Amino acid sequence: MFLAIDCGNTNIVFALYRDVTKAEPIIWRCQTSGKKTADEYASWLSPLLQLESVSFNDIKNILIASVVPDVNFNLCRLCDKYIGVTPEFIRNDGTNAGLQIGLPAPVKIGADQIVNAVAAIHTYGAPVVVIDFGTATTFDIVNEKGVFIGGIIAPGVNLSVEALHNAAALLPKISIARPEHVIGQNTVEAMQTGLFWGYVSMIEGLAKRVAGEMGVKPTFIATGGLATLFSDAIEMIDQADPNLTLEGLRLIHTRNEGEGRIVSIA
Repeated sequence: MFLAIDCGNTNIVFALYRDVTKAEPIIWRCQTSGKKTADEYASWLSPLLQLESVSFNDIKNILIASVVPDVNFNLCRLCDKYIGVTPEFIRNDGTNAGLQIGLPAPVKIGADQIVNAVAAIHTYGAPVVVIDFGTATTFDIVNEKGVFIGGIIAPGVNLSVEALHNAAALLPKISIARPEHVIGQNTVEAMQTGLFWGYVSMIEGLAKRVAGEMGVKPTFIATGGLATLFSDAIEMIDQADPNLTLEGLRLIHTRNEGEGRIVSIA
């Protein structure tokens, strides 16, 4: 069995694949914390595996995409001590992911960006742009030749919620929802419309500028926890794919292990 681990700034996602040739993972999430020990990860993960009639010994390969260096040591300890497998990490130069990167050396981009680009090229073709609604809102941009040419990083929606709440004494912490109207009739409605429709306008504006600079209309894919909520409101987005990062990890593992042929990846 194959275990994919996507370590983001907010959550760590563990995805177990019984059959690596199929995109049908069993998924668990826990909050990202630099203070959590390998033993704590193991005590949390072990009973979840048991519910699926799986033990640590059944896992033979592990691939990790991490953007949180403080967590990496204990993830490695979890894998080595309890699972008995030394994990492989996605390198931030893309050299073990099969992705062509057209950026000046030295290349150093996020592991999640690399993995998202691989999955998007394979699934949707090129040119393609992945918009990831995570802790940060990012654009991962691939040209018509399948080459990663750059990206955009903006504050995520939840960061804006926290910033408003923490910086303004009279503004409450609100949930993110799609308001029916742009003009809010009270403080909460005004905040919700500013956050939701403000982000919609930002994404639409950036997407149009990206397409203009590329000289071609790429396929726009939304991923991340809020992908479905926002994609329905943004005409430029062609598809929402919340598990795109996990699919990228599966594809990269399959490619590296020679367990299947992956097209459209260098």
